[in-house]
Amino acid sequence: MSPSEQERLRAIYAEREALKKSLYDPLSPGAFFLSVSRDRRVLAMLREFLGARALHQLEILDVGCGDGNMLRRLVLWGASPDKLCGVDLLESRIERARQLSPNIQFLVGDAGDLPFPNSSWDLALMFTVVSSILDDALQRQVASETLRVLRPGGAILWYDFWLNPTNSDTRGIPLRQIHSLFPNCRYRLRRTTLAPPVARRLAQISWPLCWVLESLPMLCTHYIGLIYKGGDL
Repeated sequence: MSPSEQERLRAIYAEREALKKSLYDPLSPGAFFLSVSRDRRVLAMLREFLGARALHQLEILDVGCGDGNMLRRLVLWGASPDKLCGVDLLESRIERARQLSPNIQFLVGDAGDLPFPNSSWDLALMFTVVSSILDDALQRQVASETLRVLRPGGAILWYDFWLNPTNSDTRGIPLRQIHSLFPNCRYRLRRTTLAPPVARRLAQISWPLCWVLESLPMLCTHYIGLIYKGGDL
């Protein structure tokens, strides 16, 4: 990753950390609704990927793991901590992740140059990673690296914006671009997540109405699903 892009991302994420007590406060009704909504879809995708296997059997990499929140959720759902690893560009996030989860491996690293051999992981998480990268070549490099470290039959659990017009620091990743970034793969993707500005306001009034509106794809801002390595499996 180029130094300029690294600095841009560090600045963006520092701003987001400052907003956690307001816009991203996990205890606010809107943020909590968005978290529950995402988790429902994540669990459905995990069940599909697992088949007859158990979650504790999988070796899972979180690319752009932040403070390790998603990996901790996987542990609560049955994943084995010693089979999990998170990589993030920001040292401050990795330090926080290690404090919160000393039983999980966390590494400071560049998603465009992952420090793992080929075919190392069963499942890779990519949650709002690629939309934060504005450079086309770097997006392709990160996607290629993530596929490289997956085992045959492995998959990427993808969750990212396809549309985010209110944030100039991100760029939505529409379906055709996902297919371009991950060629020769099999895709199980669907629209999800009620537009966050709407959800944050409406969840303070009516969660049932949020669920109704989220059922309308035109009001959903993310894709979630599985990107299976290697085409038809």
